[in-house]
Amino acid sequence: MEEDVLKTEKSDTVVISREEYDSLVTLKTQYAAMEKQLKWLMEQIALNRQKRFGASSEKSEYDFSQISIFNEAEHFADVKAEEPKLTKIKEYYRKTRLTTDKLPLDLPEEVIDYELLPAERICPECRGTLHEIGTEVIREELRLIPAQKSVVKHVRHTYGCRCCEKQAEKATIIKAPVTEPVIKGSFASPEAVAHIMVQKYVMGSPLYRQEKELTRQGIPLSRQTMSNWTIKCSEDWLEPIYELLHRKLISHTVLAADETELQVLKEPGKTAQSKSYLWVYRTGNDAVHPIVLSEYQPDRRAKRPIEFLKGFKGYLHTDGYGGYHKLPEDITVVGCWSHARRYYDQALKALPEKDREGTNALRGKRYCNELFAIERKLADCSPDERYKKRLELAKPVLGEYHNWLLSFRGVGKNLFGKAVNYSLGQWKYLENYLLDGRLEISNNRTERTVKMFVIDRKNFIFSNTPRGAKASAVVFSLIETAIENGLNPFDYLTYVFRNAPNWDIRNNEANLSRLLPENVPDYIKVSAKKACHPA
Repeated sequence: MEEDVLKTEKSDTVVISREEYDSLVTLKTQYAAMEKQLKWLMEQIALNRQKRFGASSEKSEYDFSQISIFNEAEHFADVKAEEPKLTKIKEYYRKTRLTTDKLPLDLPEEVIDYELLPAERICPECRGTLHEIGTEVIREELRLIPAQKSVVKHVRHTYGCRCCEKQAEKATIIKAPVTEPVIKGSFASPEAVAHIMVQKYVMGSPLYRQEKELTRQGIPLSRQTMSNWTIKCSEDWLEPIYELLHRKLISHTVLAADETELQVLKEPGKTAQSKSYLWVYRTGNDAVHPIVLSEYQPDRRAKRPIEFLKGFKGYLHTDGYGGYHKLPEDITVVGCWSHARRYYDQALKALPEKDREGTNALRGKRYCNELFAIERKLADCSPDERYKKRLELAKPVLGEYHNWLLSFRGVGKNLFGKAVNYSLGQWKYLENYLLDGRLEISNNRTERTVKMFVIDRKNFIFSNTPRGAKASAVVFSLIETAIENGLNPFDYLTYVFRNAPNWDIRNNEANLSRLLPENVPDYIKVSAKKACHPA
């Protein structure tokens, strides 16, 4: 027995029972699973750390266009740069400007004259009277004044006939016509309601902040009143425009969709912590007059886009959410390559920067980058030219990338595996952008629209009731559509609230059409080509 033990020790062989062997195999399997889980958890920790403290850009190279305000001066400063040269202008010198800032010509001007008093107009040499021989503009300044407030009194004049008063049994009295108010029985003006909406849905200032600001200006206007004004004007004057825009939207053949969470506190049958959703639908880049519509819904079920897009036939840009894949057959879903690339980007960010080069995650991202680079080259092409060039340039890259993906079929559930599985699972949608030159490689256009709402949502956090959530969706739709059409949202909403109450828009579609962003007067449009003063 001792000899057997010695032999065992020399040969490094241990004799164990079947029960012990099975136990070791189980432990080895558990260890491998735990090691795999630990690796996944470390990836998640690294990714979350990067999301919290690192740059959010998915670009392959650092984007210097988004420098923190705290180190902007340090980044753009150059201690070795020479000082700006001085240019002689009409007998005085001025530093050449380093920016392209301009003062618009159409701003009202206020002139401040610097003159000598009559008693000062005496020549110091001969004591004769001085006379003016010229003027010069010393400087121009941009004056910004906080929102001005006033009370507008609508005074109606009444007229009577002197002859009828003397001769007729009944005197003739005629009253001057009066325009209808935006809200009957209220002191709301079109400008006030438009200002409140723009502050909330464009500037992200919730009603409680507006209430405090107005109070500081001596106007005790409660958030409840402002909320009532917003909902009332949305239902009475904006919803008919929204419905007409909806009919026009589904007549297009290229659309895009996305959705984001929206918390509604007092929703029937749901707790205050439950999730509701804001669905966003918009026209593609081929639309002459863009349309952006948001719809509030209590859930994210697939029937929501089916109902909203009823009657639509064509292409729909989306992300990878499975609800869009249940749309009718006459709607072709086009996948988003930004999402496909994003998963590789996350896998890379979970790795130390020194270990990223040469990884499969980087190779996968470079395949996506190559497709985006092709799109940038085709940006100025017509749809027909773009369609042909994509088949020539992008299709071979897609084929190579797909074969590369197939070599990783069955890869694990780590971040790289998630990126591979996303592209494979979405492949038939991702390659659909080759079908038409009007289509885009990503759904970024819609995501940017949703991001605007998300930024606002961080400020007003939630809606109180479904009615308020619907009103918010309508207001946001009209504002975003106005902006997409190059309009000033405040001027547009003011124009609507002045005219809609007086045009019978619910019974006269011709009048309703006059309120569409594409049909408003030119003064509401924001033109980047306006002449400017040289600053």
